[in-house]
Amino acid sequence: MTVKIVALGGTVTPGSATEMALRYALKPAEESGAEVLVFGGEYLCTLPHFLGTGHRPEDGRELVEAVRQADGVLIAAPGYHGTVSGLVKNALDYLEDLAMDERPYLDGRAVGLIACASGDQAAMGTVQTLRSIVHALRGWPTPMAATLRTYHGLFSPEGECLDDRVRAQLRLVGEQVVRGARSFALRAGDSD
Repeated sequence: MTVKIVALGGTVTPGSATEMALRYALKPAEESGAEVLVFGGEYLCTLPHFLGTGHRPEDGRELVEAVRQADGVLIAAPGYHGTVSGLVKNALDYLEDLAMDERPYLDGRAVGLIACASGDQAAMGTVQTLRSIVHALRGWPTPMAATLRTYHGLFSPEGECLDDRVRAQLRLVGEQVVRGARSFALRAGDSD
């Protein structure tokens, strides 16, 4: 069975540690043969404020449809002032378009979380906020969430994680998303 994993996150800066962490955490999904789709910072920057004056019904449609079909989701956010950046929060607001679905919001999906910040306190505050958002959206956060204290040299220019502790955290989050996604997909298949 092929599971579908959607990853979203990043910053306005191309090649950010947040997006590199997101892509690194996807390695277990890719290695397992999962279908993976990434909505990084470049995509998130194109989304107008959800339901704001510039918002059109077709905005964010690719993201919403991908999450609708997903068995698992991976979210990476930078810790700005101790919480989730507006860029990532705005993308999550688009999931309101799933409210009336048979599987509303993030229901029936394993959700892995990654928070990146210069300090430990901001990373922890960000991951706690992400957990609260995922619970509010009826998602199933994985037991492990990665909190990364970012620094220059954490990732190579090619996206390889150069820190053993961080590499282990990211792989574990990715593995748990795949396991959870498979469990949800199997259970959905049994109810058909």
